[in-house]
Order: sequence, then C-alpha cells, then structure tokens
Amino acid sequence: MASEKIIEINDNDSFKSKVLGSDQPVLVDFWAAWCGPCRMVAPTLDQLADEMDGSVRIAKVNVDDNQDLAVRFGVQSIPSFLLFKNGQMVDRMMGAMPKAAFEQFLQRNA
Repeated sequence: MASEKIIEINDNDSFKSKVLGSDQPVLVDFWAAWCGPCRMVAPTLDQLADEMDGSVRIAKVNVDDNQDLAVRFGVQSIPSFLLFKNGQMVDRMMGAMPKAAFEQFLQRNA
C-alpha cells in the first residue's frame, strides 16, 4: 500500500476495533492480491485516504487471509467496498470504479 493512512485489517479483533469502533466512517475494501480490478483501484484508494484524512478512514481486508470476514458481510465478488458508520454497515458497492464514483458514494452516505 502506498498510503500509510490506509488501515490493514488482519483479523476479527482488528476489524472490531479499527472499523466497528471507529469514530469516523470507514470504507472497507475487500480485495485479493490476484484480483486485477482490485489492483486497478488501489491508487485511487490511496488518493482518497490522503485527501479525506480526518473525515473518512479507508481499510483493506484481504479475502484470502480473512475469509470469515468476507462471509460475515456477504462479500461474493471482489473488489467490494462496504461503508461503516457508528459500527454499522450503511452501504456497499462492487467493482472497479473511477475516483468520482467513490466520491459520490461517500458523499451520499455522509
């Protein structure tokens, strides 16, 4: 990951504390290293993490390493992006999207 502002989620405990326990909205990227579209959106997420620092956090969950989290949240295709606010999932979108689509997604859920 290029941006140090992106949070890496490695297990249920870190998901609970860093996503569900966050006082800011958290956009969670469910991805895998072998996924081309996942790699394609990574630079966009890096930009958003830097630009939206302080208002939205971005976290990444590798589905190969955290299958239980993917199952728990019904992730059936990647990349999938789930937005959490106040410990609850409020919206989701799937697929590689341009930066403007991410911005609209976040704005409509602000």
